[in-house]
Amino acid sequence: MRKIVTLILLVFIEVAFAQEPNLHAKVAAIGSNRELFVDSFLIDKMINTQLVMHTPVDRGAVLFFDKPWEGPSSGYVSILKDSATFKMYYRGNTALDDDRVYNATCYAESKDGINWIKPNLGIYQVRGTINNNIVLYDNESVEHNFSPFLDMRKGVPRSERFKGVGGMDIFGLFAYASPDGIHWKKMDKHPILIDDRYDSQNVVFWSESEQMYLCYYRSWTRSDSLGIRTISRTTSPDFIHWSKGITMEFGNTPMEHLYTNQTDAYYRAPQIYISTAARLIPKRVAITAEQARAINVDSGYFKSSPELSDVVLLSSRGGNRYNRTFMNSFIRPGTGYNNWVSRTNYPALHIVETSSTEMSIYLERDYVQPTLHLSRYSLRIDGFTSVQAGYTAGELTTRPFTFIGSQLSINYSTSAAGSILVELLDEEGNSFKSFSKSGCIEIIGDEINRKVTWKNNPDLLLLNGKTVRLHFLMKDADLYSFKFE
Repeated sequence: MRKIVTLILLVFIEVAFAQEPNLHAKVAAIGSNRELFVDSFLIDKMINTQLVMHTPVDRGAVLFFDKPWEGPSSGYVSILKDSATFKMYYRGNTALDDDRVYNATCYAESKDGINWIKPNLGIYQVRGTINNNIVLYDNESVEHNFSPFLDMRKGVPRSERFKGVGGMDIFGLFAYASPDGIHWKKMDKHPILIDDRYDSQNVVFWSESEQMYLCYYRSWTRSDSLGIRTISRTTSPDFIHWSKGITMEFGNTPMEHLYTNQTDAYYRAPQIYISTAARLIPKRVAITAEQARAINVDSGYFKSSPELSDVVLLSSRGGNRYNRTFMNSFIRPGTGYNNWVSRTNYPALHIVETSSTEMSIYLERDYVQPTLHLSRYSLRIDGFTSVQAGYTAGELTTRPFTFIGSQLSINYSTSAAGSILVELLDEEGNSFKSFSKSGCIEIIGDEINRKVTWKNNPDLLLLNGKTVRLHFLMKDADLYSFKFE
């Protein structure tokens, strides 16, 4: 009987509180969302703790763009995880007998995100053969920057499980759909968006928290050469009819050229959008023309494109606002002349889980070089950022919020000498007796999902719907995320 009552209570609370968080409200309604510390949304007070951004680990090359229809200027990679299969899409280039260069959307797949194959799909004939991995061809404006996603909207027709957009400039963006991610059809003969230049990889996904499709696309602050590449956003209820685009805001942080934005709902916390954007620094070089020739960079390209690029981390909780918590680079170019050429280091769209403790981010390396390839970078699950305490003990107190759930779990790491204690406070900062720091079972170790417990095992359901704060007491520890389940 108690279980039935509990289930009814949880359903009632879920309906009452499952609204999009109001970023300006004094009390945040987080429901049972997982919360990451990629911004200051839930942070009220920090003592001897700090927000830190973590550096992904380079795991090496996983795929070379070495087919005749790919080549050294392949790019705009997207990687999706569909059940047990990883699917990769990217732009290839092929020169035909008339010396014109055509773009093609190429495909690769993997069972682990590490070892990839390029299947012979037999869909298009290119250079006299159908033995290739091309899924879209003959429409340069679309294949130049085709960007697919797996549609997670409830009730989506099976024939439209995969969707994508492609196009640029005067052509506009066209919508495509596919049942399997391999065989694609145009959804409408007319472009779905025609208001901007779209001269980059434009990304679309279904937002569960906002209950609409979102498109983040390339725009410019000005139409002349003094403009800065930036990002705009538009929304749609049906993927065909879109609102007028709005330029994204970055708060009080400096404007920088952002070539690709790679914004997506984070798969473990879809109310938070993570962007691994390619930052471009025009008129800046790090190697000489002689060094560029040594790695076989085209001399004309090197002279015409004096630019550098790396990866920066952005986040958003909806609307036309990015949080630029960190201005420094998320992934630096690294050692070697090959990593300091214009438009190298561009990240692929979508972050995917490649083990129970690891997620992967992919970067294009060695752009316009014969060795152009995709490298994999690994990061702890939820491990973009953390609240970190050193050997001197520190504290984190959240802003007031309401939650739904019967247990609290955290993603954390401590040293052998470190620890974490957790207590729940009321809105004024007074400890709830059953959930005090003195009653918390000390947390030591390194786990993705650790249940927080208190003496006598009190029931967190008693606090569902009430305004609370979390108070973390930390020593030589990192706190990556928490969730009421």
